[in-house]
Amino acid sequence: MASLAPARLTSLDAYRGLVMFLMMAEVLSLSRVARARPDSALWQFLAHHQSHVEWIGCSLHDLIQPSFSFLVGVALPFSLASRAARGQSRTRMTFHAAWRSLVLILLGVFLRSIGAHQTNWTFEDTLSQIGLGYVVLFLLGFRPMREQWAALVLILVGYWAAFALYPLPGPDFDYGKVGASNAWPHLMTGFAAHWNKNSNPAWAFDTWFLNLFPREKPFAFNGGGYATLSFIPTLGTMILGLIAGGIVRSERTPWAKVRWLAAAGAVGLAAGAALGWLGVCPVVKRIWTPSWVLFSGGWCFLLLAGFYLLIDLWGHRRWAFPLVVVGMNSIAAYCMAHMFDGFIASSLKTHLGEDAFKVFGQAYEPLVHGALVLLMMWLLLFWMYRRKIFLRI
Repeated sequence: MASLAPARLTSLDAYRGLVMFLMMAEVLSLSRVARARPDSALWQFLAHHQSHVEWIGCSLHDLIQPSFSFLVGVALPFSLASRAARGQSRTRMTFHAAWRSLVLILLGVFLRSIGAHQTNWTFEDTLSQIGLGYVVLFLLGFRPMREQWAALVLILVGYWAAFALYPLPGPDFDYGKVGASNAWPHLMTGFAAHWNKNSNPAWAFDTWFLNLFPREKPFAFNGGGYATLSFIPTLGTMILGLIAGGIVRSERTPWAKVRWLAAAGAVGLAAGAALGWLGVCPVVKRIWTPSWVLFSGGWCFLLLAGFYLLIDLWGHRRWAFPLVVVGMNSIAAYCMAHMFDGFIASSLKTHLGEDAFKVFGQAYEPLVHGALVLLMMWLLLFWMYRRKIFLRI
């Protein structure tokens, strides 16, 4: 007798919706408001959390990519169970996983190439990073949880060792030639220097790998320090999500699930912060250090616990509906934020007039304009939701 497909968890859609909403909300341009209001601690705080930190540390904005990656892992056990309930064979599911991986990689390349004169073969986009590790995640989805933990440890220790053993640049190394400067305040010294910007093994790999593709000019560095090989520790983040998904699907009581997720979150936060504080491994999102996997993973566990508690355990669903609309169409929301926000923004000014938003003052003009753009994007997603149009890969 075939097993029943698992019920869809509203909490997962709501959490995913929050992640996509935070990404879409970049159109609010809070940093511009903060620059216009330098005396306001509130606007400085909001702008900080809508920006990525320069190197070490974490803002709310830095949790978007790990949350999205984590939720890919959480959803996988439910997806596998659903496909098995429909009678799909392991072989067919494996081919679908490989196809999904390829599409995610190429979609990420496509989005990074918008506005370029030729295809920008770079793989640090969130979708490409997920795609590069997705097949391994899929295969781990069929393995016992202890093997998933073992794979996570192997990834984190191995990736840490690769950086720790990579030779440090000499005293004459010119950071100005790799997108930083020798006076950059975020350069680290001592053992932590193994994780400096664009002077690590991931950067060295890209100076070889990315130059295998046709480019307008030879690749020398990524301005933000992002790297292709970050997909390896990103896979670690997805494995954390896979483990969390297994817990949520388990026969544990709902309260036991919440306690497990909350405890895992606390341990992850403490472990990641401790590794950074002790100087073993700095917490750097841009190169996805192993300590970042644990630290950001801790936040992801806590957020999932909170959403599961509020929505699936206590039944408070109404407040989350705007997020669910976005979360159920996350790929559409992701593409919309990268492709259509500029079109919508210019269209609003075309139809309402260039001066339509100046009435709110120079400081708040970009905020109000961005809020209308954000509303238009949500309404498009709501229109798709009502008509049951969901982009799936």
